[in-house]
Amino acid sequence: MTRPQKHSLTLRGHRTSVSLEPEFWSAFLAIAAKRNLPINELAAQIDKDRGVERGLASAIRVFVLKDAQGS
Repeated sequence: MTRPQKHSLTLRGHRTSVSLEPEFWSAFLAIAAKRNLPINELAAQIDKDRGVERGLASAIRVFVLKDAQGS
């Protein structure tokens, strides 16, 4: 894997950025497309469900992993 890269998102009207490796970002975009959701909407759902113990980038990585595992 390569180094994480920053990506801008808008979550419920607020701009933020997450640092993800290109492989995770590509998988995340593919999941959003498969679910016919805008990337910001999918990120907002993950953000809402992640709790305070986990950062958004980590939550997205776990989300991508669970999707790949069929969970």
